[in-house]
Amino acid sequence: MGVTGTLKTLSDPEKRVIQNLYKIRKNTFIPSVFGQNNLKFIEKDDIMIENSHDYFNAIKREISDRLVGRSSEKRAVLIIFESKHRLKEFYESEALDPIKESVVCLTEEASLEEKENLIKRATSYGQITLLPKIFGRGCDFVCHDQNVARNGGIHVIQTFLSEEVSEEVQIKGRTARQGDQGSYSMVLLYSDLEKFLIEKEHIDAVKRGTLNSKVYKTVYDLLNTKRIDLFKTQYETNMKYVEQAKDRHKIARKFLSDLHSGDINSVKEFLIEENKGVEGISNSRTICLMDATGSMSHLLHKCKNTVDIMFERAAEILQDNNISPDSFQIQFVVYRNYNSRENKILQYSPWETKPDNLRAFMNKIEVDGGWGNEAIEIGFWHANKEHERENITQVILIGDAPPNKKDDVIQKREGFGEDYWKKTKFPQPIYYEDELAKLTSSNIPVHAFYVARGAEEKFTEIATQTGGRCKMLDINSADGAKMLTDFITVEILRNVGKSSNGDALAAAYENRYGKTYA
Repeated sequence: MGVTGTLKTLSDPEKRVIQNLYKIRKNTFIPSVFGQNNLKFIEKDDIMIENSHDYFNAIKREISDRLVGRSSEKRAVLIIFESKHRLKEFYESEALDPIKESVVCLTEEASLEEKENLIKRATSYGQITLLPKIFGRGCDFVCHDQNVARNGGIHVIQTFLSEEVSEEVQIKGRTARQGDQGSYSMVLLYSDLEKFLIEKEHIDAVKRGTLNSKVYKTVYDLLNTKRIDLFKTQYETNMKYVEQAKDRHKIARKFLSDLHSGDINSVKEFLIEENKGVEGISNSRTICLMDATGSMSHLLHKCKNTVDIMFERAAEILQDNNISPDSFQIQFVVYRNYNSRENKILQYSPWETKPDNLRAFMNKIEVDGGWGNEAIEIGFWHANKEHERENITQVILIGDAPPNKKDDVIQKREGFGEDYWKKTKFPQPIYYEDELAKLTSSNIPVHAFYVARGAEEKFTEIATQTGGRCKMLDINSADGAKMLTDFITVEILRNVGKSSNGDALAAAYENRYGKTYA
């Protein structure tokens, strides 16, 4: 038996997990003993979406507006952030300065006694409390202050869009508890919505009532639909990952059984296969360079899904043509932008001949940042550095925005300041034109696959200059995973086969797996 307050909010995939995996098929909904919920949230009016320049100012305005209740007396306001990092940014921003003396922060680092005291204070007259989303679940903010209760109760401001409806319901539940009054609003950042594939144009079209694909009554309807779509994508990815993990688990159990029974030959065979690297000198070393900013969440999820399939298919075609399946290496690299710090603007895996470690690397990658043109130049810089250590033979670039221009690099580095960047591995500005010229002079082709039309011109230029191919990758379509698999696997096969045999290997792939997008 399980007890939850958010059963009605579960998406269809979540319900299937409960029914199929946990075999729970009977649901009972018990109404609250306190009657109808008294939360005030008007979907049409209580959502604000701002650009990065106005975001913190909008949060501050919303705090000030909501702090005053019905009779000009003050209420209590809780402001919930997606991360401790975003909370700290807001707390240290100039936007908060006028009211900072009235603000307290509740974080996980506080002692148990401090947390208890801050939670009690958070619901008192005139109190403003900043807290990360972990306190939006299971944390009781009980309002004993009658002045607050008479003036509309606690107000909750959520500063991000939850990926799961159940989390949002829990956050709303920090107010209007047990029959009390309370209210809720959202202040969102446009760039944060990119991972849900929501653009400003979509929001503006909903407000005008001119979004062609579907009629949404409110912006909230759009946000909710898009996040459910994202969850479905993540669910599919997770289920495939579970199946892959089951297969690996069976292999591991057999190894332990062989080890326990003393089957030395089977143990040796397993260890040799698991630890086998490239046979001799690899004739194909591919860097797969991907944009990991907010708008690319579907790419990253599908990449996690398909990496095993890429390796399996490439190995099959190579074996059929009497070529070692271990004759290629891949390194996954993700880039972001200068609003990400050194450890996030560039992340990369080891060089691998098997999918397991690449999948593990991608499982740790989360979309973050985004700032117009993106830091492709950082990715190209990394490719050139890798080539200096040991030759690479091609780069596969996947993104939805052009590289930064020289002026972009200079201006964006000012965000953290040159004093910061000088202490990193990027002490000097890196320019796309310089790094592309190095790749060209080293005869390293860049195959550029653009996810959005805005990147087409520059991606075509990159591919043309380096002798690579350029195509549209509609990663968000129903065939997105197949397109991604085809594009990367075929380019690996072409690279292994070189000019003499590459096209034949690509043709063999198409014969085996049907018409490809590559």
